[in-house]
Amino acid sequence: MSTPPLLPANVPLGQPSAYIDQYDASLLVPLPRAPKRTEIGIAGQPPFLGADLWTAYELSWLNPRGKPQVALAHVMVPCESTHIVESKSFKLYLNSYNGTRFGSEADVQARLTQDLSAAIWAGGPVRAAASVHLVLPEQFDAEPVHELDGLNLDRLDINCDRYTPAPELLTAAFDEQPVEETLTSRLLKSNCLVTHQPDWGSVQIRYTGPQIDQAGLLRYIVSFRNHNEFHEQCVERIFMDIWRQCRPTRLMVYARYTRRGGLDINPWRASHPQPAPSHARTARQ
Repeated sequence: MSTPPLLPANVPLGQPSAYIDQYDASLLVPLPRAPKRTEIGIAGQPPFLGADLWTAYELSWLNPRGKPQVALAHVMVPCESTHIVESKSFKLYLNSYNGTRFGSEADVQARLTQDLSAAIWAGGPVRAAASVHLVLPEQFDAEPVHELDGLNLDRLDINCDRYTPAPELLTAAFDEQPVEETLTSRLLKSNCLVTHQPDWGSVQIRYTGPQIDQAGLLRYIVSFRNHNEFHEQCVERIFMDIWRQCRPTRLMVYARYTRRGGLDINPWRASHPQPAPSHARTARQ
C-alpha cells in the first residue's frame, strides 16, 4: 500500500520498522495539521480550542542500576500546535527508552516533555508545551474506568445506509427554543489513513443551541465507518460539520479511541474555554 501524498516519506506507519532500544528522539515524526484542516474548510485560526489526550501503556526504562521500570504516561498535546506526532513513530520512540538508563522517573518525564514539545512545533518555537504525567505502578489501582456521560444515542432503532461522512444527515430545530444536551455513542468507527486498519471509538457531544435531531446525528456518526482519517482529523471534521449544519452557540466534541500499539488517542475540541476531560478510559480501552 502506498503512502498518501499528504504524509512525508519518513512516516513508519505501514512500513517494516526496526525496534531500537536506545533513546533516540529523532524517531518522532511530526505531521502538519494544516492540510487536513484546509480540507474541512479551516483557514487560519480554528473555531475551537482543545487538545489530544494520549495514554501510553508500554513505557519502560532502566534505572541507574539497570533494573527495568514501568509506568503509564498521560500526554496532552494542545490543538493549537502546528503538528501532531505520527502514532507509530511515537511507539518506536517510546521503545527506544527500553534499554536506556535514566536517573529517575522525573528525568523520564522531563525528557518526554521536551521531545514531544519540540516535535509538535516541528522544530519551531514552542508556543505551548506538551503536558506529560507519569502514573507509577503503585498508582495503577487508582486509574479510573468510566463510560462517557450523556444520553446514549445507541438506544435508537434506526436504518443506516451511509458509511462515508454525510454531514447532510445533521439537522436541528431552528424554530424551537434552544436546549443544552450531552449525547454519546459507542458506534464511532473510522480507519487509519495509511493502513486502513479499523479505529474503534466512543464519542461525546455536548452543545447548547437548536436541538439536534438525534436519529440524524447517530446516522452521521455511523457514516464514518468506512472513512480513512486519523483520530484527530475525524474529531475536527465532526466538530466542524455540527458547527456548520446545526449552528450551536456552544459545542464540545470528545472521542475516546481504543488503543493500538500500546497507545490510545483521545481528541477533544470545544468552542469555548473549559477544563480538559479526565483521562478516565472506557471499558473498551
